[in-house]
Amino acid sequence: MFKLPSSRLLSVGLPLLLLFIIVPAALYGFDRGYFYQIASLVLIFVLLSASLNMVSGTSGLLHLGHAAFYGVGAYTAALLGADYGIGFTLGLPLAGLIAALIAFLVALPTMRLVSIYFAVATLAIGQMLYLIMLNWVGFTKGPNGVMLFDGMSVFGFSITSDTGIYFVVAVVVTVSIFLIHRISHSYYGNGLRALREDDQCTDAMGVNTVRLKIEVFTLSAFFAGLAGALWAYTTGYISPKDFDFSVSIQILAMVVVGGLGSLPGAIIGAALLILLPEVLRDVGDFRNIAVGLVMFLAILFLPKGLFGEVPALSLVRRQFGDRWAAAPGDKKVGWR
Repeated sequence: MFKLPSSRLLSVGLPLLLLFIIVPAALYGFDRGYFYQIASLVLIFVLLSASLNMVSGTSGLLHLGHAAFYGVGAYTAALLGADYGIGFTLGLPLAGLIAALIAFLVALPTMRLVSIYFAVATLAIGQMLYLIMLNWVGFTKGPNGVMLFDGMSVFGFSITSDTGIYFVVAVVVTVSIFLIHRISHSYYGNGLRALREDDQCTDAMGVNTVRLKIEVFTLSAFFAGLAGALWAYTTGYISPKDFDFSVSIQILAMVVVGGLGSLPGAIIGAALLILLPEVLRDVGDFRNIAVGLVMFLAILFLPKGLFGEVPALSLVRRQFGDRWAAAPGDKKVGWR
């Protein structure tokens, strides 16, 4: 009979125990909807940070417009729900697919760009999508935003309690993080890391780097779209200001502070930069200075992040073996 090693059980079981038992029990003890909203917000930004890490961390492409695809997913879910009565069960995957489709279309003419030119292109794409959300009043409702009246309904069952909504968000984020983990720590992930280290050498070794960029950009947008749908369903209201350029910078800061290329680092960075302002709420406007100072000191003294890529790969290798933690050089990647 197959039996998981105890160390592997601990590495998998402890996060799940924290996410599905300890945190809900603590939230239930507080009995305040505000804390449930903060917990859901942390999970949503964990998914956003992890998805951006695929592009900017694992692949090395500076992406400055990630919040726009977050917004596309949110508007897709909200408009489908408000105008057509399409609920969570169908709206969630559609939000991810629409965000991925738009990312694929805008990636086609831009993925041959390199370095700062790629970053500027993603910035332009993000601003273009944001302005569409803001100014296309007949479709997106413009600055007034979109209100979801039906709430969250999963397979016909209405989820109205704060605890139920938290569990739905936790399940979606957990499954998404697992998929991102498998993509990043696989032989496909080797190709992404090779692209980051030297795209010209990678191309010379037989890897179609343009196709690789388009694929990872599209995959990242899909998960950002899922995060946007979760935001729409949990808050019941969205507006363009939720997806402006400052949000893209916030998500990028989470990836950098946590550790570029490190999935655990992306999770830690997202949790830190969402929870820290809440913990410092009593100090008023000085909390923004404190958060900025923490980010500055983290980058200054920990340039590889709080939990860098090398420790993350070592952890996965130690717990799951080489098959679950592919790293550059393990196997030649040669697809076109």
